[in-house]
Amino acid sequence: MKQEIIKSLTKDFESYINKTKNGIEFWLARDLQRLLGYTKWDNFINVVSKAKTACDLSKIRISDHFADVGKMVDIGSGAKKI
Repeated sequence: MKQEIIKSLTKDFESYINKTKNGIEFWLARDLQRLLGYTKWDNFINVVSKAKTACDLSKIRISDHFADVGKMVDIGSGAKKI
């Protein structure tokens, strides 16, 4: 892969980094969905499920890499968890 493509993709992923109060970096699945080119959530959630299975089969704790969280969005009259 060409160096400039790698740099561009890295920059794209880094632009979506979130951080906890303790400075731990994480990405939201909905952001990764777009970055990886999935247009339908139903298709991407299958990818996430397979990644969790791969962790489990590798004896890696799923909870160390995946948190079931929701993102609050403003819908005008209040916030809604998605």
